Amino acid sequence: MAPWADRCVAMEHDIFFSISQTPDEHGHIPNEATMLRNYFQQLACADELGFGVGWIAQAHLSTETQKSNTKPVVPHWKGEVGLCTDFPQLALESFRRTTNIEIGSAVVSILASGGPIAQAERMANLLSLHGLDENEHRCLHVGFSAGRFEFMARPYGVVPRNAIEEAAWPALRGQIFMEAAEIFLRLLRGDVINSDMIRSTVLTRDNFRSDEDWVAVQNAAVEFEALDQRPEAIEIPSRYVFEDLKIVPTEFRKDLLRLVAGTHDPRAQTFVNTILPVKVFNLSITSPEVIDATHERMREVYHADGGAWTRGDMPRTSFVFLNAEEGLTPEEQSKAAHAEADQALGAYWNALEGTIDPDKVSRAANNALIGNAEEVARQMVERFHPEDRIMAWFDFFNHDSDRVCRNMTAYMQQVVPLVESMLEDG
Repeated sequence: MAPWADRCVAMEHDIFFSISQTPDEHGHIPNEATMLRNYFQQLACADELGFGVGWIAQAHLSTETQKSNTKPVVPHWKGEVGLCTDFPQLALESFRRTTNIEIGSAVVSILASGGPIAQAERMANLLSLHGLDENEHRCLHVGFSAGRFEFMARPYGVVPRNAIEEAAWPALRGQIFMEAAEIFLRLLRGDVINSDMIRSTVLTRDNFRSDEDWVAVQNAAVEFEALDQRPEAIEIPSRYVFEDLKIVPTEFRKDLLRLVAGTHDPRAQTFVNTILPVKVFNLSITSPEVIDATHERMREVYHADGGAWTRGDMPRTSFVFLNAEEGLTPEEQSKAAHAEADQALGAYWNALEGTIDPDKVSRAANNALIGNAEEVARQMVERFHPEDRIMAWFDFFNHDSDRVCRNMTAYMQQVVPLVESMLEDG
């Protein structure tokens, strides 16, 4: 068996930790120490309850401060989108404080914090420390992407370098991720590489959503390069230029590493799997059609060293608004859960867009698990495949850590047994 083969038996239920420092229902923002203490309390609870992987959201730079930028990405966000800015440190501390749960990044931007070379070295160092105990069996799940919010990568030079790149930027950013991903993965594989070995970026019509978008890029190329006619292909110079290099350490436990790409671009998913086994990270709002198409594709392209593709290789992220509070009837629990969902989802869309769009709140609610224990169990059976792995998200705009832990407990001790019973009954 290849060292990258999936030797860790994943459980059916994972958990997502956002550590998002946002205002509570009274407008109060907890301080950073409180946020981190809440995380460790919830992590310990998740470990005891038997969640498989604890996925930690990573972010960079102040969301509040970026609102003063000339082109703020999220101009209405209050507080900080996330306090985990160095996943390796938090991952090591999380492993140290727990016994059974595995740890994953959701997700590391390989364009920020020094780029793919620096990030590969960090992960190698993390794995070398984590694996010093030869009896260690818990896996590190490294989710990686271009990063959701562009302002986090701009200070590292990930900006358009000329008029062509400016015109092509939304599509080009995806290509920069592909370039960075190859560097990141080949270094983790142990290769000695230089930038001449890395895929070239060539833009064609296929990279753009519309003819108009492609024509705009062609026109920019004509003007910038003084061409006589629109080119059918435009080669973009490498973003990362370097001579031969290899990361250290090199003797880290590759059997403890699981790689997960945070992209739904079929070409990217296919490309990264020509290098190493790379699974797929998905968001809570991903449509069932995209989910099914991804599984079908990944069964064909998943790297052979990873074994056969399974549905658990792409966890299904889901908001969970569960109310199993004592002293309430099932009907009261259901009503309270829906009220909590409306409040949290409304606050989220208000933070992103500055307004609360009832239609968007409703659509988000349709993708969430909302209600008392029996209702949430039924929703899971109706919406998910029996072989899916659920990544449950409990701390969404919720800083009542004791309540979050009660919800986690009710989920594992009440909802999960109900789900298993329903599936057995057909």
